[in-house]
Amino acid sequence: MSSPGDPGAANRPAPGVPGRLLLIAGGGAYPRLLAESARAQGVGHLAVIAFRGETDPAVARLADAARWVAVGQMTAFLDAVRASAIPDAVMAGQISPSSLFRLRPDRAMFDLLASLRERNAETIFGAVVAVLAREGVRMHPASRFMERTMPEPGPIARRTPDAREAADIDLGRRVAKATSGLEIGQTVVVKEGTVLAVEAFEGTDEAILRGGKLGGPGCVVVKTAKAGHDMRFDIPVIGLRTMKALRKAGATTLAVEARRTILLEREALVAEADRMGLAFVAFEPEGGVKGESA
Repeated sequence: MSSPGDPGAANRPAPGVPGRLLLIAGGGAYPRLLAESARAQGVGHLAVIAFRGETDPAVARLADAARWVAVGQMTAFLDAVRASAIPDAVMAGQISPSSLFRLRPDRAMFDLLASLRERNAETIFGAVVAVLAREGVRMHPASRFMERTMPEPGPIARRTPDAREAADIDLGRRVAKATSGLEIGQTVVVKEGTVLAVEAFEGTDEAILRGGKLGGPGCVVVKTAKAGHDMRFDIPVIGLRTMKALRKAGATTLAVEARRTILLEREALVAEADRMGLAFVAFEPEGGVKGESA
């Protein structure tokens, strides 16, 4: 135990925080914010594996070591993992859906994909995590270091849903749990008891825009984690880009699952919701999900 005068105490991570971390970084602001939070919580050495055409270069600049690989090049990816020699890892950020169809897999990735009967985020990333486990890498939940960004149940922004919006939230929750369990998507757009859009492979923002185009202003957007969701990857995330889609679609309400959704740059999100007059709430989660405890 260090004494108050121990000069090294400030440089050691808090209990439970790995001193060295491997960040597998996809696109968007999420990997950068996780890297900053990991540093603030005491991670002393941060290595990043970044993907060409996907990862923000700012993430690599926060790292002590960074390796860039192409999406689909599993051999190069595993070489980077082994070169890091770090047993603790976390995945953050997305790989754009179009990249998954344009990728040119190497032999290792081709064999991995060929072994899957179904190809979706759960099966593909689950298979990658299994490969990493064989390499001795422990994958932490995607929410690791971001716990403070995950809301408790209740209002997030100033306005709360009215009776019609609350009824649409209830419908959206039930539909989202059912469709996400079928690997269709985690986001549902509802208006006046009618389901306008269910997220498919295009992603959250495009589903919101599609729903707004069909139903016009006043739609309600609900986003959940699926039942049995593996929190080591593909965790629900809301950022400013999603707020832009909500504004463009004319949405009046956004409801997310409490303690299972990451709110990127939360203060900015709340400020934007208040400017829009958007009802922004978190509802109590249902059931368990995989990987919630590291």
